[in-house]
Amino acid sequence: MVTSTHETSHRIFQDHPEVLAPLFEALGLPPPVKADIEPITPDTTELKPLERRVDTVLKVDPADGDSFLLAIEAQTSRADDKALNWPFYMAYLSAKFELPVLLVAICRKRSTAQWAAGPFENRVGPWLSQVTRPFVLGPESVPEITDESAVARQPALATFSAIVHSESRGIEAILHLLARGMRSFDKETAGYWSELLEVGLENTPARDTWREAQKMVASYFPGRGTLIEETFLEGEAKGKAEGRAEGVLRVLEARGLGVPDTVRERVTACTDLDLLDDLLVRAVTVERADALFDEVAD
Repeated sequence: MVTSTHETSHRIFQDHPEVLAPLFEALGLPPPVKADIEPITPDTTELKPLERRVDTVLKVDPADGDSFLLAIEAQTSRADDKALNWPFYMAYLSAKFELPVLLVAICRKRSTAQWAAGPFENRVGPWLSQVTRPFVLGPESVPEITDESAVARQPALATFSAIVHSESRGIEAILHLLARGMRSFDKETAGYWSELLEVGLENTPARDTWREAQKMVASYFPGRGTLIEETFLEGEAKGKAEGRAEGVLRVLEARGLGVPDTVRERVTACTDLDLLDDLLVRAVTVERADALFDEVAD
């Protein structure tokens, strides 16, 4: 089952390759920039009807050195079939694009990270014919963000780090530091990173901690049910209700009907859009404003 956490853990690399900084540092390469990295198809399906798909595949063209591919897999738990699929991914991609391939596993759990590091061996008796060694980005290899200023300088890496460490003991402190660091962002930027992190933390206890810390509005991930989305939708509904309530009162006033404070307060306090539509129709025909709610299911 593909979860939001799974998707966010690998798709962030497509738009924000700077998240790969720990990997490039380990490889002795200069930090990646967008100009160096190009997403390519993750489809590794051969002619027979068996679909295999890598989460994300990136072509890297470093300033110094030869080009290579990054095959990125988000792994939330141990999966024994990967011992067969991962070598296939690497062999297929290398043959198709004629480039060397580095397999990168993204893991939130330390136990999963230890397993994902391999090696995964293909051997017959004493003869070893193939070895697959993924590079793991997990709690041991991705640094925790402990400096608020680092959030402003590297928001993608800070967000990714929080996702990777979402099951670590110090995640609550990490998230509160991240929230404080985001105060330097403009509203739109803070909203984007805040919501991206909430999507990535889905189905983890850390998500509730983060929901308490975020206070921005607008949605970049519609349909995910994030706090930002709920706040945005609440505001949108409230704005519609206020507009319709104002319309009801204007009709009554335009007809020369005095509007008692009790009626005005009841109309402006109403948030039921269907009821407000009914009131607008009745506002055209009622003889007195205080009869507006008669025979209306409130």
